[in-house]
Amino acid sequence: LHFSSKKTMTLAQKLYEGIEIGAEGQTGLITYMRTDSPRISNEAMTEARRVIQERFGAEYLPDTPNLYKTQKAAQEAHEAIRPTAAARDPESIRQYLEPDIYKLYQLIWNRFIASQMVPAILDVTRVESSPVQTNKKFLFRSTGTVVKFPGHTIVYMEGIDKELFAQKQKNEQEVEDEAERQLPLLSEGEPLRLISQEGQTVPGVLSKQHFTQPPPRYNEALLIKELEEKGIGRPSTYANIISTIQDRKYAEKEDGRFVPTETGRTVNGFLMKGFPDLINVDFTSHMEEELDEVEEGNKPWVTAVREFYGPFTTDLEKAKTIPGPKDTVEPPTDIPCGKCGRMMEIKWGRNGKFLACPAYKDKPPCKNTQNFEKLDDGTIKIVPKVELTTDEKCEKCSSPMVVKTGRFGKFIACSAYPECKTTKPLALGVKCPQPGCGGDLVQKRTRKGRSFFACSKYPACEYALWDRPINKACPTCSAPFLIEKVSKQVGRSVQCRSEECGYREAG
Repeated sequence: LHFSSKKTMTLAQKLYEGIEIGAEGQTGLITYMRTDSPRISNEAMTEARRVIQERFGAEYLPDTPNLYKTQKAAQEAHEAIRPTAAARDPESIRQYLEPDIYKLYQLIWNRFIASQMVPAILDVTRVESSPVQTNKKFLFRSTGTVVKFPGHTIVYMEGIDKELFAQKQKNEQEVEDEAERQLPLLSEGEPLRLISQEGQTVPGVLSKQHFTQPPPRYNEALLIKELEEKGIGRPSTYANIISTIQDRKYAEKEDGRFVPTETGRTVNGFLMKGFPDLINVDFTSHMEEELDEVEEGNKPWVTAVREFYGPFTTDLEKAKTIPGPKDTVEPPTDIPCGKCGRMMEIKWGRNGKFLACPAYKDKPPCKNTQNFEKLDDGTIKIVPKVELTTDEKCEKCSSPMVVKTGRFGKFIACSAYPECKTTKPLALGVKCPQPGCGGDLVQKRTRKGRSFFACSKYPACEYALWDRPINKACPTCSAPFLIEKVSKQVGRSVQCRSEECGYREAG
């Protein structure tokens, strides 16, 4: 479906909570979705077998229901993800579903029904052919499968992820490619006709040369698959893990794949030095198993915590002595400060490395800083600071106000800084909903650092809310703006601020 994990979980949450289905009203269409259990209730199995026999015929129905082995780490508190009613096929309710929700429900329904059908019967076939109008003898061989009985593939065929093949050894890939290739029914002595295709130098003949490729970087699907295989996390935490590594700038997406940032590499290097036992796949998987044992009552929780906390406190004290990125002193660069002429130094801040004047501790201090990037040859290139101008004038000195970025994000400041230090929160483009106010909603922070959103005309207007307002009217109840909700279970979602309305969309 090419959905992100966060979007998939948001859409699944809607299917689970219920959707208006005509006369049926609010109806939950799938079972609980944060589970990796393959268990299916007897009632659901019976209904699925009835649907298969009525719609596809008895030849597609196995003599006994298909049962699937439970993984060691799977949690059996819930059933497998399945439709709440097998008879409610996707086409029958398509008119009530948004396009993306329909695609996800169709996938769940198809996989569930296919899981209770007989397997396909395929003949592994090798075809050898030779050209007849040549003086020399050539032998061409093709291996693939011929479908004798479609079985469950009439409903659902597992997609082939080419990215997964790229991670395998070349010989293993070629064998699997051949096994997946489907051939038409052929008879011995049957003449074959070459078909010209794009990219062929000789009509009907395509020459290929294969080179071993390095493993590709992870995308969301491959990373989640790796987490499953390593026993890290649970279905309820996968989307949150994917969001966290991006929100904290540990990795960024390039062409849909995760690329580690400088912050990510630095944090990883520090953790590997200070907590080698903790930052370990086997440790994480073992911890998941121990927590399962505690949940099942096979291990006292005090024992599990003590086994972890002892080595952890030792590593923690050791980590305090390891120099961090801010403690690393790099030699001065050959780039002079634009204000005082001293050679700039590389420093580490909240958003990564930057250039700073070494006179920042002098009296008077020089606070000149510059962003930079390192080129492939190791030279440093200054990245100019881009300040967005606004139509606002400073209330104190009438200088133009510009948009700047600080430790808490973007804000508006006077362009005459440091002579004038006037600052204002940046408006979000959403007007205050209070009647007759006319102010803008801006982001602010409490004394403890928690973000909230309030009217720019405070204290005259005391309207405030915790959730980020989105400049988009609710399509259901016409509320002037929507709000962004973030939770560990669902991730990010955009919804109406009115609980009575109930409108929600994927983040």
